[in-house]
Amino acid sequence: MNLKPKAIFLDMDGTILNHQNKVSIHTKEIIDEVREHGIKVFIATGRAFEEIEGLVPPGFQVDGVVASNGMVGYAGHEVIFKHSLSRELVETVIQMARENKVYYELFPYGTPRMTLKQDQLYVENEIRDPKPESVGMNEWLSRKEAIKEKIAWSDEIMGDEFSKFYFFARSKEQINRWKEELEQLKKEIDFTTSISTEHNVELMVANVNKATGIQQMLKHFDLSETETMAIGDSDNDLPMLRLVKYSVAMKNAPDSIKEIADDVTDFTCDEDGVYHYLKSKLML
Repeated sequence: MNLKPKAIFLDMDGTILNHQNKVSIHTKEIIDEVREHGIKVFIATGRAFEEIEGLVPPGFQVDGVVASNGMVGYAGHEVIFKHSLSRELVETVIQMARENKVYYELFPYGTPRMTLKQDQLYVENEIRDPKPESVGMNEWLSRKEAIKEKIAWSDEIMGDEFSKFYFFARSKEQINRWKEELEQLKKEIDFTTSISTEHNVELMVANVNKATGIQQMLKHFDLSETETMAIGDSDNDLPMLRLVKYSVAMKNAPDSIKEIADDVTDFTCDEDGVYHYLKSKLML
């Protein structure tokens, strides 16, 4: 592919976000420059839309956002598409999480993420210090922030529409056991799961992922898959990287991601890898 895409999709964690959960001013500047050349730039993230503002520099702008691993898409603040978990699934999963003492965050649309108060003690216990060595600093900081100020501790499930569940465990063994429980539940209620680290798993509507979200975003903007590039670093980026015409893995991505990508950045997410890659490859 001649590196003149008409649309670029960028993951956040481990890609444009460094391990302190911040987007650098250099990354903002290259996105601005790319857009000035007529190339549309989109975020494609597992994070909820409401999380993004606190992670980016002032004035940060993109053409659209595919959030919650493809569950919802925005152009500006306009909702382009949206899927919702059923109330039945939400109630079933919370009960299972409680029985297994699994850390969870439920993301309703339009209101803060929630965890039920009756589960607060064991949920907070998963984020006790010290940080397990295998847990990434960015994920640990995000969970600390969630416990301190992002989670709405609720007496009951609030809301009618839900974008996703996020589950975490400080132990790989526990999160793997939980994944097995979810696989058993899939035999009764259909849904999709996605992972971005060895310590988490997220739950969305069946047959939804970053790739399906990108397809809906491309349709809205009347763009073709043959004109696309994506940059990512983890397992939840695989559908996206397989969909686009030209896929790029971050230097800090595991080998399993690099192997399926068309190219790999020369620098990590802590070294402004996306900035350097776009600056050199697009010859701006």
